[in-house]
Amino acid sequence: MLTDPIADMFARIKNAVTRKKEFVKIPGSNFKRRILDVLKKEGYILDYKIEPVNDYMYDFVVYLKYYKGKSVINDLIRISKPGRRIYAPYDNIPLVFKGIGISILSTSKGVLSHKDAYKQKLGGEVIGYIY
Repeated sequence: MLTDPIADMFARIKNAVTRKKEFVKIPGSNFKRRILDVLKKEGYILDYKIEPVNDYMYDFVVYLKYYKGKSVINDLIRISKPGRRIYAPYDNIPLVFKGIGISILSTSKGVLSHKDAYKQKLGGEVIGYIY
């Protein structure tokens, strides 16, 4: 049992990027799927697929994106943690490297990037940063 499965997902992706792997397997959950949807939409991963493990468990196979031999993902940082939740109103959503990276937020309308959250005027829990 993991205390922080999102931090585990970020660590698996960072380790795979460091080793220049083509893909990485991550234990599945609906919340992780929504985060992967944001990463795919923003162009940080190529794609992901669901691989069943047994009747009630599944893994994600995340295909990592590289450009000229370098990973598109430089770093994934977990901000809000189980012991300390971090929230931000829509007008105070943190920018990552002045807008080069993205903030991932969990809002009342689902998991969104900071760009989408600002357009919809939604604040929420700051899950992490990616650049």
